[in-house]
Amino acid sequence: MLEVHGLSSFVQATDGRIARCVTRRLLKTLATDQRHVVAAGDWVRVSGEGDDGVILDVEPRTSSLSRTSRGKRHVLVANVDQVVIVATAAEPRIKPALIDRFLVAAEANGITPIICINKADLVDPASLVPIAGVYARMGYAVILCSTVTGMGLQRLIAELHGRVTAVVGQSGVGKSSLLNCIDPTLKLRTASVSSENQKGKHTTTTARLIALGDDATAGYVVDTPGIRQFQLWEFVPAEVAAAYRDLRPFANHCRYPNCTHTHEDDCGVKHAVADGLLDTRRWESCTAAGCRLGRNSVWRVGPPLP
Repeated sequence: MLEVHGLSSFVQATDGRIARCVTRRLLKTLATDQRHVVAAGDWVRVSGEGDDGVILDVEPRTSSLSRTSRGKRHVLVANVDQVVIVATAAEPRIKPALIDRFLVAAEANGITPIICINKADLVDPASLVPIAGVYARMGYAVILCSTVTGMGLQRLIAELHGRVTAVVGQSGVGKSSLLNCIDPTLKLRTASVSSENQKGKHTTTTARLIALGDDATAGYVVDTPGIRQFQLWEFVPAEVAAAYRDLRPFANHCRYPNCTHTHEDDCGVKHAVADGLLDTRRWESCTAAGCRLGRNSVWRVGPPLP
């Protein structure tokens, strides 16, 4: 599946032919919790000949990156090996909490996350050391990039080579610009960030699977639309801390197994923050995500937590 555009989807066959397809009506009725039945990256079975066809079914996904949208599951991409989370040093301002939620979703779905801080030429690189250091100490790959100076682009190319990668982030962070630098033949649309509200424009309107170069071994990327809000799908508040690598060891020392790390006594996470062993911002990010889940999330059906 290359791209879902309204009621139509564009599917590439094994022989390279691209067909415009509609989704079988029965298939739509089966996926009651999904905003769309198919997503970029899906493997599908299609009937029909020529340039048109009908999607009969969707193969089981090896991975997916999803968010909650209007009470339903919005699958951004499917069957990817890794996700590049693009943020910016400036224009627009970096949102660490958004990075954290992408990390949680990736960790929960077995997708390798890579953090890319773009537009590093707009600030003193030393000013990025604190935020980059927090994630690097947890074992995440952090790349400082600039499409102006070329900083970090070779390392990013190496990370993408031979893999299927989703590129995600808020509007205006330069996802399409980065991909254009990596492969100039793509010629993806780009736009500047508003100087008034520091918000980017939605130049990418739908997720699209793209081959890098003519050689299939170079890898594939899914360029996704900018996201300003990312509410986690299928999480309960007590599970959030388990997806925070740095909080996980301290959560094992909490008195209560379903501790929310907010108001409970004998909380190992709060003790770690007080002792300077845990970054305060990461603790605040985790508890904020848990509170949002308590109000907005779709809860997973399953056995109760111990």
